[in-house]
Amino acid sequence: MPLPSTMRYIAAREPGPPSVLALAEGPRPEPKAGEVLIEVAAAGVNRPDCLQRSGAYPPPPDASPIIGLEVAGTVVALGEGAQAVALGDRVCALTPGGGYAEYCATPAGWCLPIPKGLSLIAAASLPETFFTVWNNLIERGRLRRGETVLIHGGTSGIGLTAIQLAKHHGATVVATAGSDEKTAFCRKVGADHAINYRTHDFVDEVARITGKRGVDVVLDMVGGDYIEKNLRSLALEGRLVIIAFLHGSKVELDWRHIMLRRLTVSGSTLRASPAARKVELAQALRHNVWPLLDRGQVKTVVHRVFPLAEAAAAHALMESGAHIGKLVLNVRDA
Repeated sequence: MPLPSTMRYIAAREPGPPSVLALAEGPRPEPKAGEVLIEVAAAGVNRPDCLQRSGAYPPPPDASPIIGLEVAGTVVALGEGAQAVALGDRVCALTPGGGYAEYCATPAGWCLPIPKGLSLIAAASLPETFFTVWNNLIERGRLRRGETVLIHGGTSGIGLTAIQLAKHHGATVVATAGSDEKTAFCRKVGADHAINYRTHDFVDEVARITGKRGVDVVLDMVGGDYIEKNLRSLALEGRLVIIAFLHGSKVELDWRHIMLRRLTVSGSTLRASPAARKVELAQALRHNVWPLLDRGQVKTVVHRVFPLAEAAAAHALMESGAHIGKLVLNVRDA
């Protein structure tokens, strides 16, 4: 059947709070060379989506202005030269934007098969989180077997994924979260230690847990006053990897921590990374992580599913921090 020329999508009428999001109708995208067109069944909701909605994280000039960085669905059209996927394939995919819509175009090399036993809803929660964690924790953070890692935001989508992948890499995992319920969930998915940052100072707890040695890697999405605390929590030759700044990016700190303990500070933003780099990450995930998902050894946690029209409610819940795991939009009754 011919594809429709229009589609429903979520529009941000202007930069602002979640209430600026509303259902709209507009032209369906066409896949460019090397891209595929996905009929979207479900789309993941992520922190960068909230930043884009508020006006703090504009999309790249060549990306769709529609919010949404990960989807799951069916390939319904191929751009010139698109390889590794075929018409009718069910895939989950990282996208340059455009996920909150009935159709989304994305590079073919950013697509991955639906892991065995996972619904399209669950698969839509995978790409942004798994690409980010593999890139930052495993590759940039160089986490190795026998090391200890501190993961902040332990019950976020990123945190829960990082805990599981770190354990499968043979690391000892220390996670932080904001309640006893959340710390218990961190331990349930594999964390060896979980710290309630509202009742305990994580620097003191890390020193206690490691016998004052410190951790080898910190994965941080908080920033702000956590930055110097992270440096103080690292062992000799430790690595701090920063992926977000929920508490701000401009801070004063004592840089001697880096010199005296030979520390490395790194960070990245996935959306701004070159397209070829994301193809490399997709291949690494297919080889190293997708078999774990197929066997159920690594899992995704979906906290709640919202209809596409209720994207504003999903953003409000995301910003409240009251969830455990991922939030997903059901676009086509997946």
